[in-house]
Amino acid sequence: MQFDEMGKRSGKTLMLLPGTACDYQTNFGTVLERLGKKYHLICVNYDGFDGSDLIFPDMITVTEKIERYIRDNYGGKIDGAIGSSLGSTFVGQLIQRENVQMDHGIFGSPDLDQSGKFSAWLQSKLVVPLLTSFTKNEKKKAKTREKLKSFFQMNDETADRFMDCFAKFKPESIRNEYYTDLLTHLRDDIHVEGTKVHFIYANKMGEKYLKRYKKYFRDPDIREFDMQHEQWLFGGEQYTVPVLKAIDEFMEMPEE
Repeated sequence: MQFDEMGKRSGKTLMLLPGTACDYQTNFGTVLERLGKKYHLICVNYDGFDGSDLIFPDMITVTEKIERYIRDNYGGKIDGAIGSSLGSTFVGQLIQRENVQMDHGIFGSPDLDQSGKFSAWLQSKLVVPLLTSFTKNEKKKAKTREKLKSFFQMNDETADRFMDCFAKFKPESIRNEYYTDLLTHLRDDIHVEGTKVHFIYANKMGEKYLKRYKKYFRDPDIREFDMQHEQWLFGGEQYTVPVLKAIDEFMEMPEE
């Protein structure tokens, strides 16, 4: 596991938890500098995505390592954590397990998919090859680049950065991450005194995700944005600026 600390030393602590098959450098690369001007950032790369030879084990083992770091370095309490996509599962688990405390848990337009073992196995068999198959074929890489640019309105540089990120990690780590994320469940109506839950809702994902947010957490603070899944992290200022403003508003709210 890799924990890099940067940004404003006197600022509130904000942990950044990247999504599927990503390191924080790629996932949060477009906003690191701006977030670092206001917050003391704790940037996390999981086992298997940290440049080591380790293989990603499972979501709960990694959650335990994150909890240990917060306890050992921050007395068990941080001001906030933001999870991008799959990283939101870690935010949810940190809140649900109550082994550490945070004032603000921020969920970056996650899908929060959950399933049983057979369905998770089947989905991983179908999806993981799609995340890795283009890396050794230039034609597939070109098609994937165009799809990313079209769907997320990425430029060439950003699309290549994300594809290079997928290509540098071992398929076994990506498979374990994807598979165990589906098996890592949240209970309904989570409420932890002292923690406020915030959601960045990308409405182009569909209303079923909005319903999930309200199902798993009691009275979440939901901010709606007219964008695709995590589009604010892909370089479009029309999405990035309002979401960064919302994060500042989240972090300034008094704790519950």
